[in-house]
This record gives sequence, C-alpha cells and structure tokens, in this order.
Amino acid sequence: MKKITYKSLKLGLILLLLPTVALAWWNSDWSSRKPLTLDAGATGADIQETLNDFPLLLRLHTGNFGYFTELAENGKDLRFMLDDKTALKHHVEKVDALAELGLVWVKLPTVRGGVSADSFSLYYGNAKVADASDPKGIFDVNQALAFHFNEGEILPQDATAYAVHATASKASIDPAGWIGAAAKFDGQGGISVAANPALAMTPDSGWTFNTWAKIDQPQQNAVLVQAKDAAARLELVVQDSAISARYQGADGFVAQTSPVTMTLSQWQHIAVVAQKDKLALYLNGQQVADTSIQLAAMNPAVAIAEQGFIGLLDEVQIAKQARSPDWIKLQFRSQSPDFTVVNFGQDESGGDAEGPNYFVIILQSLTVDGWVVIALCGVMFVISLLVMIGKGLALKRATKDNAAFLEQYRNVNASNLGALDRDESEDEQEIGDSEFLSSIIGKHDHFQGSPIYHVYHAGVHELKNNFGSSDINTVLTPEALNLVRTRLDAAVVRESQKLNKNMVLLTIAISGGPFLGLLGTVMGVMITFAVIAATGDVNINSIAPGISGALAATVAGLAVAIPALFAYNYLLTQIKDVTADMHVFTDEFLAMISKRIADRQRGDAGLTVAFTDEFINIIAERIAQKQGAQS
Repeated sequence: MKKITYKSLKLGLILLLLPTVALAWWNSDWSSRKPLTLDAGATGADIQETLNDFPLLLRLHTGNFGYFTELAENGKDLRFMLDDKTALKHHVEKVDALAELGLVWVKLPTVRGGVSADSFSLYYGNAKVADASDPKGIFDVNQALAFHFNEGEILPQDATAYAVHATASKASIDPAGWIGAAAKFDGQGGISVAANPALAMTPDSGWTFNTWAKIDQPQQNAVLVQAKDAAARLELVVQDSAISARYQGADGFVAQTSPVTMTLSQWQHIAVVAQKDKLALYLNGQQVADTSIQLAAMNPAVAIAEQGFIGLLDEVQIAKQARSPDWIKLQFRSQSPDFTVVNFGQDESGGDAEGPNYFVIILQSLTVDGWVVIALCGVMFVISLLVMIGKGLALKRATKDNAAFLEQYRNVNASNLGALDRDESEDEQEIGDSEFLSSIIGKHDHFQGSPIYHVYHAGVHELKNNFGSSDINTVLTPEALNLVRTRLDAAVVRESQKLNKNMVLLTIAISGGPFLGLLGTVMGVMITFAVIAATGDVNINSIAPGISGALAATVAGLAVAIPALFAYNYLLTQIKDVTADMHVFTDEFLAMISKRIADRQRGDAGLTVAFTDEFINIIAERIAQKQGAQS
C-alpha cells in the first residue's frame, strides 16, 4: 500500500471542498440553475487558439434539460452567469415548452484554447422577471450580418447591431431547419442585400462568409453566395454536387479553389475565408481547398442563392474579418448536435447548500417504465418484509414454547401421557391459523405456539381414540401402535407445512427481483439511446442521467432480493431445527409408549413374549429410521 503523504491529503481535502466552492448563488429570485462546461477539445475539436466574444449555440432538449415546465414564457427568465457573478449576454432564438426544445445563443468573453473547463451557469425559474434576450449583443464588432431566418419573416432580418437587413427575398421559410427555421430556395431567385459599410472587404482584415446548407439534388452552375462590387467579386459556386470558391479581381484576375464534393440530403457547414493573399474553403469545420489571390478592397452588395440554387440555407453569417481555422472549427462543432462541446451538469435548486442531491437527480431521471418496475419491486419488498417479520416472530415464539413444553413433558409419568394436553377453543384455532397473529395477539399460556405440542396433542388424541383415555392400561396391538405412529408423522408434516408456509414468496423475491430490475434497466437504456438518436446529443452529461435512472431499476431489484436471500437462508435453518426437534420428539413419545407397554407386560400374564419381541422390534426399527433421517 502506498504511503499517504501530506500533499495527497491536502489534494483530497481540496477535491472535497470543490462542490462547496461553486455554491455561491447569484440571485435568490431564481429558483434553479444548471452548471455548464465548455470543452473546446471535445470530440476532436482540439481548439488551440484563445477565441474572444464567441457566440455559442445551446440546444436544450429533454436529454440535457428536463425542466421546460419551470421556464417562464418564451424562456424570458433564462440567465447565464460567469462565475455566478458576471452576466453573459444571450439571445433566446426559440423555446418550445410543449415540444421541449430550445435554441439559445450565449456570448462567451473567452474560449481558452487547449482548456476543457470553461464553466458558466444557466439560471431559470423566475416567472416575474423581464425578458433579457439581446440578439444584437451576442456578436462581436466584426460580425457584420447574421440571418437566423425566423418564422414569419418576409424579409430576413439581420440579428447584429449593424441591422443590414435584406432588401429583397424570394426564399420561403421552412420551420424544419438546422437551427430553428431555414430559408428554402427553388432556383428562381434568392436574397439580396444592398452594399453597406459593415460588409466592406479589406486586405488587412479579410472577410468571412459561412452558412449551413442542404442540397438534395445536383446543381447546374448555381451560385450559393456572391459578394460583388463593380467588376470585383467573391462567390461560392455549386456544380453538380461539388462546391468551390472563386475570386475575381477588378483587374480581371480570376482564382478558383478545386471543387469539393458535398453529401446530398445532409446538412453541412460551409465557410469561405478571404485573406490578403489567400482564399480558403472550409467544409464541416475543416479547410478542404485554397488558392492564392491578391485581395482588393471593396464594398460589395451580397446576393444569396440568386442564381439557380435549389436547397436550404440556415444561419447565414458574414464577418468583416478573416475568421481563424479554430473559430470556424468551433463554430461547426458547437452548432452541430452530433459534435456538442457543452457539458450540461445536474440541476440545482436555491436550497442546495450542501451540493447536489444525487439521489434526487437519479429519481428525476427515471422514465415511466422505470417507475413501474420500481413500484413492482416495492410491492415485492413489502410482501417479503411481511413474510420475514411474521415468520421470524413465529419461529421465535415456536422455539420459546417448544422449550417450555419439553421442560414440563420430561416430568410426565408414562402412565399419564395426556397430562399436558388440552383442547383449544375455536378462537384459539382461528388465530392459530395465522403465524403473525398467533405470535402477536395469541395466547401462550398452554404452549399454543409450540409445533412439538401440536404433535404431542395429535398423539394423545389418537391414544384417547384407542383407549378412551391417554392412560395405557391395556395391551396396545401392533396395528394400534402403527396408527399412533402414522398420526404422529402426519402431525409433523402438517406442522412442517405451516412452518414453510409463504417461504415461496421469499424465493420469488430472490429470483424475480433482479430480473425485474434488469428489465427496467434495459428498457431505460433503450429509451436513453432513442433520445440520443432523436436529438443527436451524444455528450456524457446527456447520457449519464438516463443511464443512472435506468440502473436505479436494477438497484431496486437487488434491494428486494438481497434481504430476502439472507432472511430465507436464516429462516430455513430455523425451520429445519424445529422440524428436527419434532422428529426427535416423535421418537421419544413412541419410546415412552414402549416403556409403558413393557411395564404392563411384566405385570400382565396374558401378554406373550412373542408380542413383546415384535413390539420391541417395531420400536427399534422406528428409532433407527429416525436416526438415519436426521444424520
């Protein structure tokens, strides 16, 4: 074993204190919060550059946010805090509480390259607060245009502070876009944006265009975007299913990147970056082609999908700056549900002064099928508990009453075997049918809880039937002795059945509980993966709650089976001991009858030696059988 050092103890204390450090609550008017962590290195993003004022898209759904019913109308109560002190600007593009979907943009002051722990918090749960959504505040000063294509827009509206709105549009709005709604083009015209100083292109700063595109069929020399100022132009051209970037200078110089094949019927992120001496084409966050240019300054008008483009565009953006490869890569990763870079922590309430209650979190993550399985396990546990308690009390009472009866029985004279016998009343018989009631409220003034006494009672009752009393004053024939023995054996069997009554319920709990819990776990895992498939969110924080909730069903099954297993084995051992005592008593009872017969033989001239030998052989054979069964 490694030696525990002072440094390791110090580190352990720091780790224990970490949850407490993060508990500072920003504002008590908000009832709940969810910690968020931006992992710039997640799923291969590998961002190395520090990015400033980055607009991060958060996709809220049931996989990572299960409290849409607690949100105020249109998510107006959403707030994002850095270190629970500094408010972050955000824009709620869409919140659909009924469909449990939300699209929210958050402006992060810095995204540190190579660091996977840029944390901030989402606060919610304040129905009285005013809406703080700020669509213009989520972009930096270099963002010149951003079309979200909101439903109901006739002309696309620029979401940036520059307000460079479209001047004409022949696109229709398709509500089922990549990020909310999207613009749909049929090849008959697109969107026009007039020249504006915000869209100016300079060699020193560069220029960036990016969008999400989906084409379902090959294009014939379609122009996805064109920025044109007199003879100079920069454009993205789609031929068949391949896309390329082309630049034409005012002096007639033309440069074009090599064409890159796109995947039909699939949303893809496209970006073109113009720098002083280079034109680069990006597809899905990766640079796929480039060419050398001499970028000239121009103040272009922009035409989006004006020439023959058929397909869908979403989130069209223009920046008057050449965005870095890391920026484009993180933009693609953060806006794609297949490659999320945000880890959603567990929800906390304002009263969580001691950190998150993980048990509550697991219960909140349970699906309906999980609750059904746990409810069934709960019923099995209650039944098992009643059996364990009732059987335990009954065996304890049986052991005590057996001891009391045997103590007095050993002082009984063979000539008066029925001295301890007494008939039970009807009330005592009814209560005696229930072990639990007999142990709790039954009378125990005459060994009523003793199985051995009940065997004794059956034997004495048979003797009375043969002799008219329990006194053996006449010769007992072999047939009569065999009948007494049979009655004793039958009484032992009946008492054993009573002792083993309901034990099968424990075996059902032992074998059925784990399988029932496993069924709930498998169904919960299936539902979790179905949600992942539907939403595309594959980060660990979206999977973990569902898996933990599913595993709770297995825990419930084991919680039923384990106590039942221990109790069953213990009770079964006790039952075997009591049963063995009954067999031993049967032998003793028959031996006492044998002794009485032997005494009568010595005083009775009519009793033949042959009969005595036969009787003794029967008793000896019976005792040998009992001893063999016990061994």
